[in-house]
Amino acid sequence: MADGDYERGRGRELGAIAAELKRLAAAREGRNLLRPIREGRAPARPPVFVLNGWAASPHAWDLCRFMRPRGNAALPRLFSYVEQLDGLPEQALETTDRCILVGWSMGGSSALRLVARFPEKVAGLVLIAATPRMMEDKETGWRGMTPHRLEALRYGLLKTQGIGFFGVPEGKPNPYLADDPSNLERGLKYLLDTDVRGELATSHSAPATNIHIFQSEHDGIVRPENAAWLKTVFPQASVTMVPGTEHALPIFIPEKIDEAVDTCIRLAAAGQDPA
Repeated sequence: MADGDYERGRGRELGAIAAELKRLAAAREGRNLLRPIREGRAPARPPVFVLNGWAASPHAWDLCRFMRPRGNAALPRLFSYVEQLDGLPEQALETTDRCILVGWSMGGSSALRLVARFPEKVAGLVLIAATPRMMEDKETGWRGMTPHRLEALRYGLLKTQGIGFFGVPEGKPNPYLADDPSNLERGLKYLLDTDVRGELATSHSAPATNIHIFQSEHDGIVRPENAAWLKTVFPQASVTMVPGTEHALPIFIPEKIDEAVDTCIRLAAAGQDPA
């Protein structure tokens, strides 16, 4: 065999070994190898921003595995409803290249508002009992809460002092007792006034994201028809309808939420968008 043939064969062998080592390293990092990574270096794992519901305890997320420490990965950042009212998620996105948004209830509404404003920065989106408009709109036929039901929420929170309200696992601290009544009122006003349907429907730069929608089939706070509307805005989204009336889905279906968040993280870390 000529020296040139040997060198070429040896080069191919070394190239195959290098490719296999790269494949194994990528597998350890949890990358999806079914599709090629884009040219250049794959982007770093983006941060996860979690947007909580109105009057909800941070302990509502305790059963979700993605909220726990995992290796050297940074913990997700949880924004309370008060921080959402104060615009902290917007400030965080302004200084972030890409992120994954996980929004529940009022936090889902906040996530939709962020998607409309920063579509290029959203690398993954998990919407849990989310709606662009919480209240009913008779003029457009929008299914939502009536003013009477919103007042019932206010009354129920007051009478129960928030015990078990909006996702407080048994034995965990009650956030109502430490909350400022003025913040609760600000949150109620947000629920009453917010409507991002127009912003989402007219956005000219739809996010190329992995999107997951979770909705209870008989939720009296966020109607299942809202999830159907979101599917028309995000046709690439997966929609999971959950039997029952539970609104505090992070407590009732933590494993499914974990799967959705992990999928968003994996695809974003591999620099891939879903087909």
